[in-house]
Amino acid sequence: MTNKRFGRVGDAPLIGAGTYANRGCAVSATGHGEFFIRSVVAYDICARASYQQKSVSASAETVIQTELKTLGGEGGVIAIDAQGNIAMPFNSLGMYRGSIDVNGKVSIEIF
Repeated sequence: MTNKRFGRVGDAPLIGAGTYANRGCAVSATGHGEFFIRSVVAYDICARASYQQKSVSASAETVIQTELKTLGGEGGVIAIDAQGNIAMPFNSLGMYRGSIDVNGKVSIEIF
Protein backbone atom coordinates (compact mmCIF):
# COMPACT_ATOMS: atom_id res chain seq x y z
CA MET A 1 0.00 0.00 0.00
CA THR A 2 1.27 3.44 -0.84
CA ASN A 3 0.47 6.61 1.11
CA LYS A 4 -0.31 4.67 4.28
CA ARG A 5 -2.14 6.62 6.93
CA PHE A 6 -0.32 7.14 10.21
CA GLY A 7 -1.59 4.98 13.06
CA ARG A 8 -2.73 2.30 10.62
CA VAL A 9 -2.98 -1.25 11.98
CA GLY A 10 -0.50 -3.49 10.20
CA ASP A 11 -0.75 -7.23 9.72
CA ALA A 12 2.90 -7.99 8.89
CA PRO A 13 4.15 -8.63 12.46
CA LEU A 14 1.17 -10.80 13.41
CA ILE A 15 1.85 -14.51 13.03
CA GLY A 16 -0.99 -16.04 11.03
CA ALA A 17 -2.19 -12.77 9.50
CA GLY A 18 0.73 -11.19 7.65
CA THR A 19 3.32 -13.93 8.07
CA TYR A 20 3.28 -17.66 8.71
CA ALA A 21 5.48 -20.69 8.10
CA ASN A 22 5.42 -24.39 8.85
CA ARG A 23 7.20 -27.42 7.34
CA GLY A 24 5.13 -27.35 4.16
CA CYS A 25 4.42 -23.69 3.47
CA ALA A 26 5.57 -20.13 4.11
CA VAL A 27 3.64 -16.91 3.44
CA SER A 28 4.40 -13.19 3.62
CA ALA A 29 1.52 -10.75 3.02
CA THR A 30 0.94 -7.10 2.26
CA GLY A 31 -2.19 -5.01 1.93
CA HIS A 32 -5.04 -3.75 4.08
CA GLY A 33 -3.85 -5.28 7.32
CA GLU A 34 -7.14 -5.13 9.18
CA PHE A 35 -8.67 -7.57 6.70
CA PHE A 36 -5.63 -9.86 6.74
CA ILE A 37 -5.88 -9.97 10.53
CA ARG A 38 -9.59 -10.74 10.47
CA SER A 39 -9.12 -13.51 7.90
CA VAL A 40 -5.82 -14.88 9.30
CA VAL A 41 -4.73 -14.94 5.66
CA ALA A 42 -1.20 -16.34 5.91
CA TYR A 43 -2.23 -19.23 8.15
CA ASP A 44 -5.35 -19.94 6.07
CA ILE A 45 -3.27 -20.41 2.92
CA CYS A 46 -0.97 -22.96 4.57
CA ALA A 47 -3.88 -24.73 6.27
CA ARG A 48 -5.77 -25.11 2.98
CA ALA A 49 -2.65 -26.46 1.28
CA SER A 50 -2.15 -28.98 4.06
CA TYR A 51 -5.67 -30.03 5.04
CA GLN A 52 -7.25 -29.91 1.60
CA GLN A 53 -4.18 -31.31 -0.18
CA LYS A 54 -4.20 -28.30 -2.54
CA SER A 55 -1.22 -26.60 -4.13
CA VAL A 56 0.12 -23.47 -2.46
CA SER A 57 -0.84 -21.61 -5.65
CA ALA A 58 -4.48 -22.75 -5.58
CA SER A 59 -4.74 -22.12 -1.84
CA ALA A 60 -3.28 -18.61 -2.08
CA GLU A 61 -5.45 -17.73 -5.07
CA THR A 62 -8.63 -18.83 -3.26
CA VAL A 63 -7.84 -16.93 -0.07
CA ILE A 64 -6.80 -13.70 -1.84
CA GLN A 65 -9.45 -13.65 -4.57
CA THR A 66 -12.37 -15.03 -2.55
CA GLU A 67 -12.00 -14.82 1.23
CA LEU A 68 -10.10 -11.52 1.44
CA LYS A 69 -11.96 -9.86 -1.42
CA THR A 70 -15.37 -10.77 0.04
CA LEU A 71 -14.53 -8.77 3.16
CA GLY A 72 -13.38 -5.79 1.08
CA GLY A 73 -9.67 -6.27 1.67
CA GLU A 74 -7.00 -5.61 -0.94
CA GLY A 75 -3.49 -6.94 -1.10
CA GLY A 76 -1.52 -10.04 -1.88
CA VAL A 77 1.00 -12.60 -0.74
CA ILE A 78 4.21 -14.31 -1.65
CA ALA A 79 3.84 -17.97 -0.75
CA ILE A 80 6.18 -20.93 -1.20
CA ASP A 81 5.81 -24.62 -0.49
CA ALA A 82 8.41 -27.17 0.64
CA GLN A 83 9.16 -28.12 -2.98
CA GLY A 84 9.96 -24.51 -3.92
CA ASN A 85 6.75 -23.76 -5.81
CA ILE A 86 6.03 -20.03 -5.58
CA ALA A 87 2.70 -18.19 -5.77
CA MET A 88 2.26 -14.41 -5.75
CA PRO A 89 -1.47 -13.64 -6.16
CA PHE A 90 -2.97 -10.22 -5.43
CA ASN A 91 -6.34 -8.52 -5.80
CA SER A 92 -5.16 -4.91 -5.82
CA LEU A 93 -4.15 -2.82 -8.84
CA GLY A 94 -0.55 -3.91 -8.40
CA MET A 95 1.87 -5.46 -5.93
CA TYR A 96 5.64 -5.11 -5.86
CA ARG A 97 6.95 -8.65 -5.66
CA GLY A 98 9.89 -10.79 -6.54
CA SER A 99 11.17 -14.33 -6.30
CA ILE A 100 13.97 -16.62 -7.39
CA ASP A 101 13.33 -20.32 -7.94
CA VAL A 102 15.58 -23.34 -7.34
CA ASN A 103 16.92 -23.06 -10.90
CA GLY A 104 17.92 -19.43 -10.40
CA LYS A 105 15.07 -17.96 -12.46
CA VAL A 106 14.40 -14.44 -11.18
CA SER A 107 10.92 -12.92 -11.29
CA ILE A 108 10.31 -9.25 -10.50
CA GLU A 109 6.84 -7.85 -11.12
CA ILE A 110 4.52 -4.99 -10.25
CA PHE A 111 1.31 -5.61 -12.24
